[in-house]
Amino acid sequence: MPEINASKVSRWDGHGREHVVRVRRTGVQRTISCDTCGWRQGAQFLPWLKAQEHLARAHQATVDPTEGRDPH
Repeated sequence: MPEINASKVSRWDGHGREHVVRVRRTGVQRTISCDTCGWRQGAQFLPWLKAQEHLARAHQATVDPTEGRDPH
């Protein structure tokens, strides 16, 4: 049975709305899908970078909600 892993990339747009792209991995295949617009794409390499690019281009969502947080 294949192992399934998932993570997400979230960014906020200029209006304070959160947009999320999920990265799912099944074996060696990765699929990225946007919760906001339903866009989907296979991504063998750098899926998180492709997710960030989609959020910036399609939704003008470039503010990383994790930036500026103290990791401790």
